[in-house]
Amino acid sequence: MAKVAFLLANGYEDSEMKNPYEAVLEAGHEATIIGLEKDVVCQGKQQTVSYTVELAASEANGADFDAVIIPGGSAPEALRVNEEVVRFVKELNDQNKVIGGICHGPQVMISADVLKGKTATSFVGVRDDVINAGANFVDEEVVVSENIITSRTPVDEPAFIREILAKLQ
Repeated sequence: MAKVAFLLANGYEDSEMKNPYEAVLEAGHEATIIGLEKDVVCQGKQQTVSYTVELAASEANGADFDAVIIPGGSAPEALRVNEEVVRFVKELNDQNKVIGGICHGPQVMISADVLKGKTATSFVGVRDDVINAGANFVDEEVVVSENIITSRTPVDEPAFIREILAKLQ
């Protein structure tokens, strides 16, 4: 089974964390919540769920994981400016491992410079950033471009989850 990292900070979109996280666990994979600081409780922006960071990004090693999932909301803004988060995502990309981002999640991918030459989607407010990062932006519920999986909004979660689980098999 795969080892999947979930990148989290306060203000993530609740369902974009909860639904993929539960689906990954239900499929028998291992999930680890990685954040800026270990043992910190991260609250969703809708305040329906909260999760405790199990591993600080500074302690995370890309070689230890098969995939990373980046929920949207405002959390990616806090994550993308952290050098250790960016390093971790780059390590996974360098090893051609799965990187999934929904809504604002691709902001972290932009900072890690992993979208150049890929096709991707995101929340419309991030569209220009995705394009400026060198990606071909398309407005579709889910886009798989090599090891990168992106989706737009919570409405797209079923397709996002389906493609992540398919890549993990």
